[in-house]
Amino acid sequence: MFQSFRHFFIALQFFTRIPVTGRLADWVGFSPAMLRESAAHFPGVGWVVGGLTAAVFAGLLTLLPAQPAAPWVAAVLCTAFSVWLTGAFHEDGLADTADGLGGAVNRERALEIMKDSRIGSYGAVALVLALLCKVALMALLAQAGGLLLASAALFGAHVSSRLMPLFIIRTLPHVGDTPTSKSKPLAESIGNAGLFTGVLWWALAMGLVVSLQPGLHWLAAMLGALLGLAWMWRLLRRRLQGFTGDGLGATQQVCELAFYLALALAL
Repeated sequence: MFQSFRHFFIALQFFTRIPVTGRLADWVGFSPAMLRESAAHFPGVGWVVGGLTAAVFAGLLTLLPAQPAAPWVAAVLCTAFSVWLTGAFHEDGLADTADGLGGAVNRERALEIMKDSRIGSYGAVALVLALLCKVALMALLAQAGGLLLASAALFGAHVSSRLMPLFIIRTLPHVGDTPTSKSKPLAESIGNAGLFTGVLWWALAMGLVVSLQPGLHWLAAMLGALLGLAWMWRLLRRRLQGFTGDGLGATQQVCELAFYLALALAL
């Protein structure tokens, strides 16, 4: 149990700006093996990011004047908060993946482009469209389903979308530049126990969501996330014959958007 908590805090430090310092850092410790084990707690990081983002969204929507533009303002600001909280970690992966797969036909050139820190036209367009879609869908969910549903959707989407990359880690090989890849020590592999831990984080989160807002529309939302996973898995397997850290970030972003979209269509 205590080892699981240590792995969770390592994942929290790796995927967010939340500092793990002082006595807590001394207690948590660090090793490459612990970093690999922390991948199982990626959905647990979704609990923190999704919970805080939902709280910001709900707080803003409660405090803002009751005007048609209020959900849009709240959606923009909570999205900005989530990007700051994660250091745009996954958005960066989406942009790099779009540049690599959009700007090259062969696998080697795509991987080379994805390592370039500069953003290209494909990445810029993908990033802008993803953020616009996220804001628009959040505003729509608030208008169509109310404050509680939209807040629950934010929480559920952040947890669910962080479960999906674990299945890619489990079923595809890592093909990044292994000597310098920041994802290699984290995403080298995941076993059945790690996958079970991730699914448990997700199941507890969705149990909470359904208890707050019962309805079959959550099944549609999860189906959307699974379809996003299937599309990304096929794309990465066909174009790269495996995954990179950027591909995992792109998967999280695609699955989050697919969750919102499917939920909106089901209301």
